[in-house]
Amino acid sequence: MSLAGQHFLGLRGVSADIIHAILDASEGFRDISRRTIKKVPTLRGRTVLNVFLENSTRTRISFELAAKRLSADGVNMSASGSSTSKGESLVDTAQTLDAMQADVIVIRHGQSGAPQVIAKHVKARVINAGDGRHEHPTQGLLDMLTMRQRFGHLEGLQVAIVGDVTHSRVARSNLIGLKTMGAQTRVFGPNTLMPRELAEVYGTTVCTSLRECLEGAHVVMTLRLQKERMTSGLLPELREYSRVYGLNSNAMKLARPDAIVMHPGPVNRGVEISAELMDGPQSVILDQVENGVAVRAALLYLILGGDES
Repeated sequence: MSLAGQHFLGLRGVSADIIHAILDASEGFRDISRRTIKKVPTLRGRTVLNVFLENSTRTRISFELAAKRLSADGVNMSASGSSTSKGESLVDTAQTLDAMQADVIVIRHGQSGAPQVIAKHVKARVINAGDGRHEHPTQGLLDMLTMRQRFGHLEGLQVAIVGDVTHSRVARSNLIGLKTMGAQTRVFGPNTLMPRELAEVYGTTVCTSLRECLEGAHVVMTLRLQKERMTSGLLPELREYSRVYGLNSNAMKLARPDAIVMHPGPVNRGVEISAELMDGPQSVILDQVENGVAVRAALLYLILGGDES
């Protein structure tokens, strides 16, 4: 299977070979980002529409940079400046955008399944930049790239994910992608923030303590508390959350000595993770940010007809 001419809506159903191809291509684009001249003419004349109908910083900017690095023309649209804020339907918005003859539409939306709806009504290729509580597939890819860079492989890695799993599309994409790549995952968080279907649907281990989750882990990923998506009563007050579920240097002693710490951002310092740990040698959070541009450039390249080799 090739990505050329395909939508990229999630990691479920994406083969290990395709994930390897994306990660391999990403390494090349990471090198381009470190040059003095950070641009190649690969997608000159192509148009990428970045349609972000939900707030974003890292994902939006990295898609913008990825398109620029490939010499594509990028056009950005936010919720406040779109007709959706005036009541236009998602399908009408999609067809309007498609009439502008874009090659790729990158869409972030607060409703799960929105990219799938758009993909049914446009000729352009659609990339999911995060939809509701469903998936954030490019974040899952950049996280796997970061892990592979540190350990040289994904198969057999023990990955611990801690925090607000219920509201985390990042967690879902990682659980799906890592299972495909042969890694073992386990999760821990407040019962009110843990979906019941985790073990059955995602094949992960649901832990009952932080110790159980972290022991022997190669990778520890902590998730942001998405308070903007929560109703009242879902978690204890923040000090108690930090004490029971927060990561710090003492907690990381339970993991392997060479374990890395990850966070998809933005970070609530002192809540999900201590400042000392976030800024310490085990943290690869800034590597994740750098890899975000590389992964998104690789995906644009492969979807618009690049050679996977």
